[in-house]
Amino acid sequence: MTKVELYKSRVFITIIHLSALGQFAYGLYYNKFEIQRSYKLETSISRRLVPDGFEQKAKFLSYWSLIIQSIYFTISLINDFVGTNEVAPKHTPAIRKIKDYLMATLAFPVALNVGITFWSLYAIDRELVFPRVLDAVFPNWLNHVVHTNIMVFAILELFTSFREYPKRSKGIVGLTIFLITYLVWIHIVKYYSGIWVYPVLEVLELPQRIVFFVAVLAFTLFLYILGEFVNNTVWNKELKLAQRKQK
Repeated sequence: MTKVELYKSRVFITIIHLSALGQFAYGLYYNKFEIQRSYKLETSISRRLVPDGFEQKAKFLSYWSLIIQSIYFTISLINDFVGTNEVAPKHTPAIRKIKDYLMATLAFPVALNVGITFWSLYAIDRELVFPRVLDAVFPNWLNHVVHTNIMVFAILELFTSFREYPKRSKGIVGLTIFLITYLVWIHIVKYYSGIWVYPVLEVLELPQRIVFFVAVLAFTLFLYILGEFVNNTVWNKELKLAQRKQK
């Protein structure tokens, strides 16, 4: 690759990072401030599913995912300017290590979990995840930023930016800790509020909820392995080069 081609590649990657960060950061801002300014939440369903305040919005995995994406692409932008995107640099900056680990462990699998789970349940019965009453409260564009674009940019990032996945045990442990933390969190919310975060959990009996939680956990771990496989396939030549340089 010539210097001009390398420069164009770096500019393209930076544009992707900037575009992603711009919409995810604005999505967080709009979710926090503009919804409450623009609409009067008149029903109990609206108040529960589009609540006011960070501590209330933090009940939802989609909100956690939006924060993760914003943090990841912020780190990616910083890495573009003060870190490195080289295949096998002599000294890998700490920010590059954080970026690569965050992408593998959280940014990719959590984004795909949120998007696939949401749209699958939406296709079955949208009232289970996004009741029609929210159409006038939660803009359609924001719905796609939160549940669609997170997948688009996670996949795009996987194909455009090189990374070495961490040792699988370390990646799986990091993701599992995150998932268990969120699972405990929604049970804490249920204990104190008496209401499940997601309407779908209201219609499931205890055995069904257990199966549901296990299935979601297993599916997310599968997404981690899928991301690792796709990454290692797409960047096969670069990974071999990196391994040779490390010897």
